[in-house]
Amino acid sequence: MNLLKYFSRGLILIRLVWRRFCMILLRPAFRKCGKRVLFDPADHFNFENVELGDYVSIGKGATFLATESRIILGNKVLLGPNVTIIGGNHNTSVVGKYMYDVLEKRPCDDQDVIIEEDVWIGANAIILKGVTIRRGAIVAAGALVNKDVLPYSIVAGVPARVIRLRFDDLETILEHERLLYPPEKRLPLEVLSQSVKSAHEGL
Repeated sequence: MNLLKYFSRGLILIRLVWRRFCMILLRPAFRKCGKRVLFDPADHFNFENVELGDYVSIGKGATFLATESRIILGNKVLLGPNVTIIGGNHNTSVVGKYMYDVLEKRPCDDQDVIIEEDVWIGANAIILKGVTIRRGAIVAAGALVNKDVLPYSIVAGVPARVIRLRFDDLETILEHERLLYPPEKRLPLEVLSQSVKSAHEGL
């Protein structure tokens, strides 16, 4: 019984080491890959169009699809398991052809997805083309995000909408910015004020 236990632990250790080794091998395949980036090598990425900042953690089961656009993640971004990011769409406007047979694309069919720093995206969330998720935002598990997410807002649902702010008020957001960022990198007061106003109007 003890032998079986040690054998199973050995297999787990080997699998972890192999996963880390494959992760290191695949890092150069990304368009850009910062330091301390964690991802599952078995996940599906269009590597050449994905840019990852520093200290990014991508949960198991991720799918990043972007053949003619880019998917950009900032620093210190957290993604739960099974997150899907789609940077493109099919051209459905061609008359007289099955959608399966349409190869040509329009500029509007592929748009970058940008996820700024300090963002958390919950499990099974889907992010669609052209979306920017601003600094400090949270996307709830299972959300479908088809439009931009304002700084420090929390969105949920299908389609995603603001359910509340991450912090209670503007003063707390400003203090958070002051503690984390130098003056030249802090978001402008008018941007944060608009985020708070829009969140309250949406509730």
